[in-house]
Amino acid sequence: MGVSTSTSDLVVIGLGYVGLPLAQEAVRTGLRVTGLDVNRRVVDGLNAGLSHIDDLSEADIAEMRLSGFEATVDPSALKGAQTIVICVPTPLSPDGGPDLGPVTSAAEAVAEHLTRDSLVILESTTYPGTTDEVVRPILEKSGLNAGEDFHLAFSPERIDPGNPLFGVANTPKVVGGHTDLCGEMAAAFYGKFVRTVVRARGTREAEMAKLLENTYRHVNIALVNEMAVFCRELGVDLWDSIACAATKPFGFQAFYPGPGVGGHCIPIDPNYLSYKVKTLGYPFRFVELAQEINARMPGYVLQRAQEMLNESGLALSRSRILLLGATYKADIADRRESPSEPVAAKLAGKGATLSYHDPYVSDWRVNGEPVPRAENLGQALAEADLTILLTDHREYTRELLTERARLLLDTRGVLRRPNPNDPQGSRTTTPVVRDGLQVL
Repeated sequence: MGVSTSTSDLVVIGLGYVGLPLAQEAVRTGLRVTGLDVNRRVVDGLNAGLSHIDDLSEADIAEMRLSGFEATVDPSALKGAQTIVICVPTPLSPDGGPDLGPVTSAAEAVAEHLTRDSLVILESTTYPGTTDEVVRPILEKSGLNAGEDFHLAFSPERIDPGNPLFGVANTPKVVGGHTDLCGEMAAAFYGKFVRTVVRARGTREAEMAKLLENTYRHVNIALVNEMAVFCRELGVDLWDSIACAATKPFGFQAFYPGPGVGGHCIPIDPNYLSYKVKTLGYPFRFVELAQEINARMPGYVLQRAQEMLNESGLALSRSRILLLGATYKADIADRRESPSEPVAAKLAGKGATLSYHDPYVSDWRVNGEPVPRAENLGQALAEADLTILLTDHREYTRELLTERARLLLDTRGVLRRPNPNDPQGSRTTTPVVRDGLQVL
């Protein structure tokens, strides 16, 4: 479906986990919003009132449509738009470096339809310098100059899929402009629907802010993951130690071990920073070490599974293993970079018979091979030789696991939570209640 030109206050390029919630908030303030995406299935679905992301329901899409939102695959929708926000993916290339193909393609489409006094904002996570060194030259092929004829800025997305407390409107928005005026224009735009806007000195500082946030998480998760390995050897209950350390009201933030890291941000974004640092001739040892530690956690889960089965007189190659959770985090359907996949691949490679359960995933393939889905969770828990909890969906309560699982490896610390209704991240020092149940 096409749209007429010069009718949109805002065109959002990329209608995924970042772009669609942004479009929703803008629509709510009365802006005329068009969504542009290369995926016709996504576009047709949205125009039919269907949502493809966890954070927006079909009722949300219907409300947007009633307010005038329309999705399109036609780049001519960009012509005459007052503001254009680029929210396309920034994946890794096959060699592990940045893949800016989606960003450059979006910028080229904008350049073909860019008009004077328009505001162009890049939200896609990338390395410092991308807005100025990659996007700006493409846009200026239009014959218009950034900072003079049109405004250019970078504002890092801060979407946390499945977070019930923080969304676009109440998460502070960092904005860095190509010039001071560009920054002012971008801040004024976001100020229409975001409560707090934070001005960065420029685009590079805003780009670095996003990478700093996720590298901080990446490094600290790696720290507790490595501690989980040697604390077991030392006979130390790491979960208890974390709970104790977290009582300090300053200078400490609790992070928890797990089977690896997932999602688009933590496994991907630090690679963009590491790439940029390497172009200066320096190694980024903190990031590289964190990547190494987190990448080997699926192997550690395999090791722990083998140990538990051996202690029970069972061989991994002849065991039935139930995997709980295929997504990268709790209570969403997002499987991007989920550590569940490498864990499953390693177990299958050792000859284990796998099945899985996930309330948000109806079909799961690992290395191209289908993994059978357990339809009856209680029965599957009772029949599996070993259950491995990989994603702490709300459905996987402590009571269910302790009552039904014959042998359980809990990689998310559900067994350490006081009750299933406690907030994500709360922990208790209560010991595991019976033999055969172990925390990573």
